[in-house]
Amino acid sequence: MLLFPMFHVGSGGFPGGGALPGGAGLPVPPPPLPTLNFTPEQVASVCQTLEDSGDIERLARFLWSLPLNPGALENLSQHEAILRARAIVAFHQGNFRELYHLLENFRYTKDSHGKLQAMWLEAHYQEAEKLRGRPLGPVDKYRVRKKFPLPPTIWDGEQKTHCFKERTRNLLREWYLQDPYPNPQKKRELAHATGLTPTQVGNWFKNRRQRDRAAAAKNRTQSGCRSETPDLSIEPSDSPESMRELL
Repeated sequence: MLLFPMFHVGSGGFPGGGALPGGAGLPVPPPPLPTLNFTPEQVASVCQTLEDSGDIERLARFLWSLPLNPGALENLSQHEAILRARAIVAFHQGNFRELYHLLENFRYTKDSHGKLQAMWLEAHYQEAEKLRGRPLGPVDKYRVRKKFPLPPTIWDGEQKTHCFKERTRNLLREWYLQDPYPNPQKKRELAHATGLTPTQVGNWFKNRRQRDRAAAAKNRTQSGCRSETPDLSIEPSDSPESMRELL
């Protein structure tokens, strides 16, 4: 659980460190649980703001500071922004069991599906990589997706593939044309706009840069071969070394 009360237990075993009331040997009533100083709507708003900022550490600290009062917990558990924030923190902390529990036991709206689906798959990929002791290839990831299908709570029934949707690819390409090397803040902004994780955004840009470099190198090679081809037929004095370089 990510929601815990924050109070100090002193040397006397009682919050605040005071002496046990009523004298030794008498039953001591349990201390009252802290009450929530914010409305659930205010908590949800803070969670949304911290999620949008990408400051996962502050988001985790805020969730940790919330009380464990049963009534407050019940109210907080009805707000998607709060549950989504807990899922994000669980994912970044590597607490995948908590992540799966949160994703499987609340029906999220479609606006949250993209980000939550990405975390579901990435968490299972990381667990599989740790188990196998090596990075996963495309076939490995396909098998993981088949073994751990998306739960209906974060899936609207539309058939998904591991490829990004056309709208997402178009948005990524637009940003790539503006800046092929986005900084962490831009990655977070783009992740929020596409429903992906910052890691997925970074990997997409990295792969795109590699493809562009490979294509540019291939074009240079082909262009060089075309320009040199006539010389090969009229220069019989070319050495074997120079021929190998051209080929």
